Amino acid sequence: MTVPATDLAARYQSGDLRALARAVTLAEAGLPAARPLLKIARSGGIRSVVVGITGSPGSGKSTLTDALISVLRAQGKRVAVLAVDPSSPYSGGAILGDRIRMLRHHADSGVFVRSLASRGALGGLSARTMAVLALLEGGGFDWIILETVGVGQSEVDVAAACDHTLLVVTPAGGDGVQAFKAGIMEIADVIAVNKSDLPGSSRTVRELTSAQALGWHDEHTWLAPVRKTIASAGEGIESVVEAVLKHRAHLGDAGLQDRRRLRAEFEVRSLVQERLLRRARNAGGDLYARVARGELDAEAAADELLSGP
Repeated sequence: MTVPATDLAARYQSGDLRALARAVTLAEAGLPAARPLLKIARSGGIRSVVVGITGSPGSGKSTLTDALISVLRAQGKRVAVLAVDPSSPYSGGAILGDRIRMLRHHADSGVFVRSLASRGALGGLSARTMAVLALLEGGGFDWIILETVGVGQSEVDVAAACDHTLLVVTPAGGDGVQAFKAGIMEIADVIAVNKSDLPGSSRTVRELTSAQALGWHDEHTWLAPVRKTIASAGEGIESVVEAVLKHRAHLGDAGLQDRRRLRAEFEVRSLVQERLLRRARNAGGDLYARVARGELDAEAAADELLSGP
């Protein structure tokens, strides 16, 4: 049975988790019924600490997220997790493994975990992620954790989506060297050297700390603090939370507003891109056949798609 929009909005505003789950489903599908709920969600300003977690596959992002939930709940904070899972380019399905790892929190009403498929987004985030983040913030959570796919250096969109970006690397696995390269290192506000019980963790910390000092900086530049963690044992997690809060204080109100403007820009651009790609997919096969036969060049075909109704 379909829930009336007014009832759903009232339940969402009251903090009903079932209503929140329904609202997230509507937003992810891009349905018009989500728009009134998004208007409600966005009317309250900045209310949550939004942290994006990125890093290479196998670095322990999900385990670290699970450990962060435990620490934050012990502090009395309500926590929402939005886990973006890799989706199949053929079926569009996703394994949603992050929800499996966080099952121990399923009975806690102060924790909300939701998985989204990446839908092939190269930056690791689907076009609807921003709307879902807004709904979670409107749901009254103190902390929102966005755990992304983990596709390496192309995964920089998370910096535009979140207030703070936590980069997770591992020692002696090449992650430290990879992090030096343009892109992934530049978006990190806090760095966690996870699995720091492995050999080489201290060296990785030194390398990451030194690498940041090589670039131009002054007394106002934020250099990402590097923290050792063993997420599987819950070690070092409090220091990560403290580092995130220090970065929040460093940003101040003006800095946070700038981050939210970046999020809005990213959301609009993502939706424009999504609609253009949909138009391209729905274009008649004859258009592409003409390009293949040499009757029309690709630039002209693109112009035709962009100028269409």
